[in-house]
Amino acid sequence: MNTVVDTSLCDAAQIRAAFDQARKQGLRAKDAAQSLGLSEGAVLAAHCGEHAGSLQVQPLKPQWLEILQALQPCGPLMALTRNEAVVHEKDGIYQGFTKEGPIGLCNNEDIDLRLFFFAWHAGFAVTESGRYGQPMHSLQFYDQHGTAVHKIYIRPQTEMQAWEQVVQAFADSAQRYSFVEKAERAPVADDASIDAAGLRQAWAQLKDTHDFFGMLKTFGCERQQSFRLTRGAFCEPLSNTAVTQLLEQAASAELPIMVFVGSKGCIQIHSGPVRHIKPLQTPGSDWINVLDPGFNLHLRRDLITSTWLVRKPTTDGVVTSVELFDATGDVVAMFFGVRNPGQAALQAWRTLAEGLPLA
Repeated sequence: MNTVVDTSLCDAAQIRAAFDQARKQGLRAKDAAQSLGLSEGAVLAAHCGEHAGSLQVQPLKPQWLEILQALQPCGPLMALTRNEAVVHEKDGIYQGFTKEGPIGLCNNEDIDLRLFFFAWHAGFAVTESGRYGQPMHSLQFYDQHGTAVHKIYIRPQTEMQAWEQVVQAFADSAQRYSFVEKAERAPVADDASIDAAGLRQAWAQLKDTHDFFGMLKTFGCERQQSFRLTRGAFCEPLSNTAVTQLLEQAASAELPIMVFVGSKGCIQIHSGPVRHIKPLQTPGSDWINVLDPGFNLHLRRDLITSTWLVRKPTTDGVVTSVELFDATGDVVAMFFGVRNPGQAALQAWRTLAEGLPLA
């Protein structure tokens, strides 16, 4: 969907005032920006420079990997990656970053990220009033459309002197970020145009789950389209209530799982148990939450329009996942059983996933 810009908000001061008013009405930052017809990134850009508002923003140099690598001395931080339907929050230390071309990787005990730097367009150091009047500090990164790709928040144990040193090292008051509207999505190819028999054969010959995207590209096939065309052989549609059962049963069985949530510029992963599963009904939304020390997941069940059980053959055996999609066709969350390369998936995870209710 294209962003609709409210042309009455023609200067930064007007944007700041309108955004502040929306926030005072209880809207989250993303929703407050959307209520003004603006992207979240555009609102932050309007807060750069000197002003008396409670939201203070400094633009950052576009040195994304270097910023992330500089955060290790800060100690514990919270990594946040979200999309329209799911928010994934994970506490840990930012360490062990590597990069190959435009792709970055962080894989330590707590922070597990896949970073697609080609989608990173803007970065800001943000300070705003938090609960009980305490300032809340974050680094926030956005794509060219002003949609957040990744955010990093301080925690009570964060070394604030080290944090301030990172901000000072990478802040650039001369940096001016602007954003463009989203283009219309390219239409999905008609099912009849896909070599379905070839797709099924290639799927059966998969050796590694990381080869899946390349297979889709080879056949010019959209992700859910591939599920439809291999239904019965490798995929089954599940009830959209399945995610609640999945989380509750994993918690009850103390079964470690992997939870993948992605934006256009980052995939964030939790590996381990989930314990405290809490549903929440709010006006206009229906949430299922994981509220564990060090890991929070907030998933809007009312935005899930399709759920699939997916089986991919590998050299280590069949890897089973549960994938959730929203109305745009984007995958918003994926669930796997915890496993290490060279090891088969846990049978308990397969049993859980295969026992979820069908659509």
